[in-house]
Amino acid sequence: MTSLSPARADEILDALRRGTVPESALDAFAVGLEPYRDTLRVELQQCATGRGRFKAVRGDYGTGKTFFARWFQDLARDEGFATSEVQISETETPLHRLETVYRRLIEHLMSAQSQRGALRSIIDGWFYSLEEEVVARDGDCSEQKLLEATDGLMGERLRVIERQAPAFGACLRAYRRAIADVNEELASGLIAWMSGQPNVAASVKRAAGIKGDIDHFGALGFLQGLLLILRDSGFSGLVLVLDEVETLQRVRGDVREKSLNALRQFMDEIDAGRFPGLYLMITGTPAFFDGPQGVQRLPPLAQRLHVEFGRDARFDNPRAVQIRLQPFDLGRLSEVGQNVRRVFASRSTQSDRIVTVANDALLADLAATVTGKLGGKIGVAPRIFLKKWVSEVLDRIDQFPDFDPRRDYALSITASELTRDEQRAVSPDDVELDL
Repeated sequence: MTSLSPARADEILDALRRGTVPESALDAFAVGLEPYRDTLRVELQQCATGRGRFKAVRGDYGTGKTFFARWFQDLARDEGFATSEVQISETETPLHRLETVYRRLIEHLMSAQSQRGALRSIIDGWFYSLEEEVVARDGDCSEQKLLEATDGLMGERLRVIERQAPAFGACLRAYRRAIADVNEELASGLIAWMSGQPNVAASVKRAAGIKGDIDHFGALGFLQGLLLILRDSGFSGLVLVLDEVETLQRVRGDVREKSLNALRQFMDEIDAGRFPGLYLMITGTPAFFDGPQGVQRLPPLAQRLHVEFGRDARFDNPRAVQIRLQPFDLGRLSEVGQNVRRVFASRSTQSDRIVTVANDALLADLAATVTGKLGGKIGVAPRIFLKKWVSEVLDRIDQFPDFDPRRDYALSITASELTRDEQRAVSPDDVELDL
């Protein structure tokens, strides 16, 4: 098991109590992902040399697509990448509105040193590196000369970007001046505008000589600029995950066509070298990749993503453009439970009692009971199982010395505990929910 700080262990356990996927340190309880690790590391290393890369991840509900994507982001941050995860949705983040996707990307931008919302710290780090370069070249100079020389060096670095997105450089120069003038209100407003946020004050835009908001085409130019700043600041690149892309199947036909075409164009421009250092990963269900309302509606995209999967998943090629995740079985469910128990025991003063009372036999029985109440649908079980395991069993063993789960606990699952996707995945005739 990965060595965890107490804070990371607490983050994992709190997320599982809420029934959500932790954002980091997923190696601590991941199972079944080792076959992908070496290949993904090699692809990240290739991306760090200036290539762009793309990967599609397919899996039925409950196979752990979001978990896989966050585990991969953890891996990428260890390799020096910044990461961001965008949940594609029908209304809030439609894929064909790239300016909205860009805004969500910036909101969720992370690095090994910074949690969500890392753009400002990355930009500040970039300006610091430019100043260091100026000082190394010109020696010590006055603050005004340092500012002018840094602006000049920034112009050289951004020359290619500014041909397509002149507002990118204008905003950065204005931000640099605002910092020098200790004008925090203006600096924060400029970062908000550069992040794609709407409703930025007109006075902020006037200070930078910019108009309007970042649009569909501007978003792509700003993404190029972000990649340049990341590379210039010592990052290996950027991993961007577009999660739950299968929601495109539920939107209006014209919106679906625009979104699929946007995805195809994004892939083509990565292949053409427009986004050096970008690793784009999308996740979706088999129905999205193979069904009539998904990728198959746009033949050029279907051709790019097509992979012929054999009957034996042992021989799946992790280097392929599309990889498939395997569904959970009771063995994997129990293994995940064991790993979570180790994380929990590391934060408990009753670690011996945790291991003794919450033993493997109890764990296996709980996994089987949760699965049985869900009509045998193991794919639906992992989230509910881990939530029950932590909050209703391990927490009680830890807090109450006389709690015996064999005697004092009866598992129940209510319909309200299931997400909409989980409700779709189970048949009402087969489940035993307490309503």
